[in-house]
Amino acid sequence: MNNHNVEKQLAVLGIDLAKQSFQLHGVDQSGNTIIKKMLSRKNLVQFIAQLPPCTIGIEACGGANHWVRVFEQFGHTVKMMAPQFVKPYVKSNKSDAADAEAICEAVQRPSMRFVPAKSIEQQDLQSLHRIRSQAVARRTAQANQIRGLLMEYGLVLPRGIAYIRKAIPSILEDAENELTVLFRELLADLYREMVETKLEAICAQNTECQRLLSIPGVGLLSATALVAAIGDINVFKSGRELAAWLGLVPRQHSTGGKPALLGRACPV
Repeated sequence: MNNHNVEKQLAVLGIDLAKQSFQLHGVDQSGNTIIKKMLSRKNLVQFIAQLPPCTIGIEACGGANHWVRVFEQFGHTVKMMAPQFVKPYVKSNKSDAADAEAICEAVQRPSMRFVPAKSIEQQDLQSLHRIRSQAVARRTAQANQIRGLLMEYGLVLPRGIAYIRKAIPSILEDAENELTVLFRELLADLYREMVETKLEAICAQNTECQRLLSIPGVGLLSATALVAAIGDINVFKSGRELAAWLGLVPRQHSTGGKPALLGRACPV
């Protein structure tokens, strides 16, 4: 049987994602292995484009959302799973081939939980939050640096980030404080790192963020973080299921009919 006929019989394909090499494991409707190969990054897209529509299983990892969008463009149904749910299906020692086979097996399970894919817009929000988290860690040091630099020019500010945020715009607009053009540019750059104007702009244009902001207690950071984290809200059957996914309920470790609740759960 030639490769073309084999690919026509393909029903489910498991792909172990990586940066440059990708291991594939495909089965037909009866579960018989008909594809078992490794492809380079350049050849993967061409190979998937030539396949008839099938179900493709992948693990949620770095770059997975990109591959979901690529594979779906060719008419395939792509299902993404958390690595901890795939691990029990690995039959032997860990290898790329064993991982691909486990992914192919796991994606066919009726009770498997799938991870919703993120859109480009959600990934943009997520990137902003990650960049912001690093900026927050540096913010106190930056505030002290700004206060120290301004003191050298005879401008003394009280301690506290709130005072600095409030004072810098007026300092930049004041033409009589003898600050040079170069220092004003440096000060403006430091100030921009301390504010969240990009998040505010995106939130104002995003309908989902605006709906979340209407909930009492939900602000800019919570709204944008939720939109960035949750792919398709329809995958959750209820609000309780969403709360469990977010880690707002205790983990359970029950046995022998005796319930035992542990600490907060981690998002799956």
